[in-house]
Amino acid sequence: MRISSQLAAILLLSLPLAGCLTSDDGGGPTTFTDDRGVANQPFPDRYRDQILAFMRTYLNNPVGVREAAIAEPAQRTVGGRLRYVVCLRYSAKDTDGNYRPARERGVLFVDGRLDRILDNPAEPCAGASYAAFPELEKMSR
Repeated sequence: MRISSQLAAILLLSLPLAGCLTSDDGGGPTTFTDDRGVANQPFPDRYRDQILAFMRTYLNNPVGVREAAIAEPAQRTVGGRLRYVVCLRYSAKDTDGNYRPARERGVLFVDGRLDRILDNPAEPCAGASYAAFPELEKMSR
């Protein structure tokens, strides 16, 4: 009986907080970005800095990246939504210290902020024009 009364109290106390999770217009879930779907997205001004900060945590060993190249942000349709995609190519050290073959990644931006990495960016990065990205090669821990 004691456990069930504690559970009931927890559930009753959480109901007022659940009301905070709905949007003001009642039209859908709360999001932290203004997802305009097919509307134009703002250009990711500091995309290089955002990518470098993310790659420090994404890579097992961010030191000694080779063959780093980056393409300018381009608007592409990904998952039915218009997004800016920045294409990357690099070769990073594996956990055993050996270099992996160069791989291509797409970095997706929503509302000018880095959202996620696309592991298989064949379509969004098709025809991308790469330039050297020395800042990625000079990363430290």
